[in-house]
Amino acid sequence: MLYYLFDWLHGLNFPGAGLFHYISFRAVCALALSFLITLLAGPRVIEILRKKTRGEQERDLGLPGQENKASTPKMGGILIIVSLLIPVLLFNKLDNIYVLLMIFTTLWLGALGFADDYIKCVKHNKDGISEKTKLLGQVVLGVVVGVVMYFHPAVGIKENYSLPKQVTTADEMFTISKTDANIAPAKQPVTPSFHSTKTTIPFVKNHEFNYAWFTRWMGDEDGKWSFLFYIPIIVFILTAVSNGANLTDGMDGLVTGVSAPIAVGIAVLAYVSGNVVFADYLNIMYIPNISELVVFVSALVGALIGFYWWNCYPAKVFMGDVGSLTLGGIIAVSCIIIRKELLIPLLCGIFLIEACSVLIQRAYFKYTKKKTGQGKRVFIMTPLHHHYQKQAVADQPVIFSRKGKSVLHESTITQRMIVLSIICVVLAIITLKIR
Repeated sequence: MLYYLFDWLHGLNFPGAGLFHYISFRAVCALALSFLITLLAGPRVIEILRKKTRGEQERDLGLPGQENKASTPKMGGILIIVSLLIPVLLFNKLDNIYVLLMIFTTLWLGALGFADDYIKCVKHNKDGISEKTKLLGQVVLGVVVGVVMYFHPAVGIKENYSLPKQVTTADEMFTISKTDANIAPAKQPVTPSFHSTKTTIPFVKNHEFNYAWFTRWMGDEDGKWSFLFYIPIIVFILTAVSNGANLTDGMDGLVTGVSAPIAVGIAVLAYVSGNVVFADYLNIMYIPNISELVVFVSALVGALIGFYWWNCYPAKVFMGDVGSLTLGGIIAVSCIIIRKELLIPLLCGIFLIEACSVLIQRAYFKYTKKKTGQGKRVFIMTPLHHHYQKQAVADQPVIFSRKGKSVLHESTITQRMIVLSIICVVLAIITLKIR
């Protein structure tokens, strides 16, 4: 909303109004505002949640310090969503298809997670909504995202574009770029954008993969039927990342601290993909109008940093499903929009490890129980972060029992996983120049 106001003022030659044409300026404003909202509104929201969610019954997992968290309020993800959407509504262009898609994702998964948390925390029904219902909600969102990305006319990329000069060095890149490509019309590509199912894939020469490849065996050279493969892949990615974030949310500050570097990485990737000069220098596809996503994700970074203030050990509030499901969905859809979804296994490495630990544990337990009559475990407990919190029971058959090793404090586990998340993000960004 403020963008349109200052755009109008800029037309009247109002001093300083032109700053709102810079993506970088609006991104910093969005980050700062979301951080302040989360920080200042935190105590009041926490107190309200404490009153509303009092009396929830927790399942005893036998974890150290679990009894001390019984009174910690849940559903803190509401604070993240509100502090994210307010700056987005103020600083983003609200006619941008990518921004609208991100807002829809936030509200949809926020409502899904809120329903689950409300039943658990307010109605005191520990089962919440069924896993099938939760999965159905994620699948529906995945279909919507896939359909929009495939069929919407405003979604496209540009190739074979022209620059005022050939960019060969980093100095020339920064000289020509002048902060934002979208404020210099003369430096924009001269070729029109076109619809494409291409995405970025690391470690190959052209850095590109086209989903139309899946239908070429059918004689579909133009890829008209590639949506039959594209949309299910989008559904799988969204549900996987959303549930991966949900599984990671098991310690004070863990999913918040792990997600903040991921969001920073997505903001960097979105910025270079939406800047014609950076895209040319890095030899990656240029995506028109994608720069607005930088403002959205910057607001998410600010909200996460602010929420970490209250969520770090010892946590004053937990985000609950309303936060973790939404957070994972935002990350997944952001990567899909900037066509970096195939980087997710590296970018969201912690989510992947946590989810795989659960899948491996369940599969191995079922297999050994069917074969020997006694279920065996690979880890002491899953998701993986709980494995380092517990000592194996003497008669408990566990492959990685950690015998002779002391349990780790949850704050130690959290900080180490945050460090690993930062490393994963850095490696994901570096892949842009590795062929």
